[in-house]
Amino acid sequence: MSLKFRAYAPASAANLSVGFDLLGAALKPVDGSVYGDEIFIEKDPENCSCKLSMEGRFAAKLPQDPNDNIVFKAFELYKNEALKAGFDTCGVNMVLRKNLPVCSGLGSSASSAVAAIVALDVVNGCKFKDADLIRMMGILEGGVSGSIHYDNVAPCFFGGLQLLVGENGIISKTLKDFDNWYWVSCFPGIKVSTNKARSILPKEYARSDCITYARRLAAFVDACHRNDAVTASSCLKDVIAEPYREQLIPGLQQARAFGESHGALATGISGSGSSLFSVYDDLQKALEMKAYLEQNFIANEDGFCHICKVDRRGAYAERWEK
Repeated sequence: MSLKFRAYAPASAANLSVGFDLLGAALKPVDGSVYGDEIFIEKDPENCSCKLSMEGRFAAKLPQDPNDNIVFKAFELYKNEALKAGFDTCGVNMVLRKNLPVCSGLGSSASSAVAAIVALDVVNGCKFKDADLIRMMGILEGGVSGSIHYDNVAPCFFGGLQLLVGENGIISKTLKDFDNWYWVSCFPGIKVSTNKARSILPKEYARSDCITYARRLAAFVDACHRNDAVTASSCLKDVIAEPYREQLIPGLQQARAFGESHGALATGISGSGSSLFSVYDDLQKALEMKAYLEQNFIANEDGFCHICKVDRRGAYAERWEK
C-alpha cells in the first residue's frame, strides 16, 4: 500500500494596507481551527496521470471539471518541470479539501497551489529546492490573477510576515512580526474578484501619495526590525488601494470606525477583499471586534470570522494514516 500524505497551506492576508503587492502574512486561528486548504495525496501505480476529487465547505464554489482546477494544473506543471530537470514523476490520486472561499482576499488560490506543489514534491521524493517550488507556485497563482504575485504565495509557503524583494534572485524575506498582536480576520461571504479590484485603481498617482506610501512602508519594515509595535501599527494605513476598493465592500467603513473606537491598532482590507483584517494587542478587544463583525459585517452563511496569530510555520506535508 502506498504512502499517503496530507499537505496544508495556510490562509494569508496580503497588502496589509501599508504594503500594496509587497507584504503578506500567514494566519493561524488561536482556537486551532483549520484555516487553509488541504491536499491528500498518494501514488497511483496504475496511472501516470492525476485523479483529482474535491471536498470541503467551499468545494462546490470551484469549477466542477477537475481539469480546470488549479490543483490539476499544479500536477501538469510539476510534471513538466520534473521532465526538464531530468527525473520522472508518479501518477497520483489527490483530494483537495477546499476550506477557503474563492475571491475572498484570503489567498484561496495561493493556498490550493502551494498545498498542491508541496504535496506533489513530497510524494515524488522531495526533488526540488524551495526556490524552484515557489517559482512554480507563482506561475500557478499568476494563471488565476492574470500576473505573477507572491504576496499571498510567499507567506503561505514560508509562513510568517513576508516582504517581497524581487531583487538579486530573492523573492521574499521574512520580517519580524509582533507576538502580542491578534489579527481578526473576517470574510463577509461576498466575492470580490482580483481583476475587478485591480481595474478600479487609478492608472496614475499623485507624487505626494507615492511618497507617503514609500515612507510608511519603509518605516513599517524598520519598526519590525526594531520590535517597535507602536510605530509599526501607526503605519498600517493605505493611500494606494483601499480608498478606491472600500466601495466594493459593504460595511467596511463602519467596521473600521468601530475598530477605531474599540482599541484597534489598524483595520484594513485583506488582499483585494472582501475580507478585512483588524489588529489588536488586547484579546478581549479582539473578541469584541469579532462579535461586531459577526453581527454587522457578515452578509450570509458563507461568512466567518477568526482571531488569529501570524502562522510562522507556513505550508507543510505529513504522513497521513487516518
